[in-house]
Amino acid sequence: MKKLVVATGNPGKLQEMQEYLIDLPWQLELKPAAIDIEETGTTFIANARLKASEVAKAVGKWTIADDSGLAVDALDGAPGIYSARYGETDQERIDRLLRELGDTSNRQAKFVCAVAIANPDGEIVLETEGICPGEILTSPRGNGGFGYDPIFYVPSQQQTFAEMSALTKGKVSHRGVAFAQLMPELKELSRQT
Repeated sequence: MKKLVVATGNPGKLQEMQEYLIDLPWQLELKPAAIDIEETGTTFIANARLKASEVAKAVGKWTIADDSGLAVDALDGAPGIYSARYGETDQERIDRLLRELGDTSNRQAKFVCAVAIANPDGEIVLETEGICPGEILTSPRGNGGFGYDPIFYVPSQQQTFAEMSALTKGKVSHRGVAFAQLMPELKELSRQT
């Protein structure tokens, strides 16, 4: 089984990626805690590339990284790459976003997930970006998920991320879309390495 380092210290993210890659011969492992990559990119894909490349060079192994967040049209794409830093807690982030949107009628938003894979030399060999369009509700709905999930409504499902089953969210979410796009290339890559 081939090793694929996940450029995160978050075991939950590793578990989530493992579920998307279940049919591939890759064994995922967390990056060493001592490696800390500063996200200096100005886009999701730039940060994913940076994390994948730098961790791959540091450990000398194939590495996968993602960067994701919420982009709200009426806020000129904010919180964007700062989604996780928009407040100290999920509730603070939601409160700030709703406060900044106020009573604006334009509630269009999208979740974006950029994924990059680097070879052991740090060269980016695969990348993609998955997008899930939706809108921001005026108040939270649902008890599942995390982050902005209770206020992110997906019209095609008529539910927020927080109301969806894990299976449904896994298919329609930005991360699900990104990994679905990557799967054919990842299968090919696993045959070549």
